[in-house]
Amino acid sequence: MPRHQLYPRERVSRTLNRLASEVVERNRGGERLTLFGIRQRGAALATTMAERIGALVGQPLIAHPLDVAAFRDDRPAAESLDAPVGLDLTDRDVLLVDDVLYTGRTVRAALDALVRYGRPRTIQLVVLVDRGHREYPIQADYVGHVIPTEYRARVVVEVEAGFAIYLEE
Repeated sequence: MPRHQLYPRERVSRTLNRLASEVVERNRGGERLTLFGIRQRGAALATTMAERIGALVGQPLIAHPLDVAAFRDDRPAAESLDAPVGLDLTDRDVLLVDDVLYTGRTVRAALDALVRYGRPRTIQLVVLVDRGHREYPIQADYVGHVIPTEYRARVVVEVEAGFAIYLEE
C-alpha cells in the first residue's frame, strides 16, 4: 500500500497542545479529570495528553490504559486485560482518548468498559483524527484533524518518538 505523510510530528505536537488547552478550558481546569486511552495508540496518546494538561493546570495527571477487546461486538470474544484496581469514576469527568475515530465501534466498546468503574459525571472523547464512515452515532468532543478518506484507506498514527499521521491507500 502506498503511504504518505499527512502531518509531521511538529504539526501533531501543536495539535496536541491545542487539544489540551481546549480540554482545560471546557473543564475549568483538570481537578476532576480522569484520563483513559484506548489500547494501544490511544493509550500512548492519553499519556501525552495527561502530561500536557497537567502542565497547563499545574498538577500531575495519570492516563489509564483501557482494554476494550472484551466489549467489542464485531470481533470474537476476548478476555479483558487487568483493569485498574480500586478506581471509582463516580462523579468524575472522564476523558477518553483514541488516535483515530472511524466506525465508532471501538468507542462504543470503550463506553461499556468505562461504566464498570462507576457512573462518571461526563465522558468526553478526544481523537487525533476523525476520518468519518460511522456505523454508530458517535461524535468526538475534541478533534485534532478531520481527514475525509475512502472506506478502504487506512489512517496510521505512529507513536514512536512523537506522533506523525500517515495515510495508506
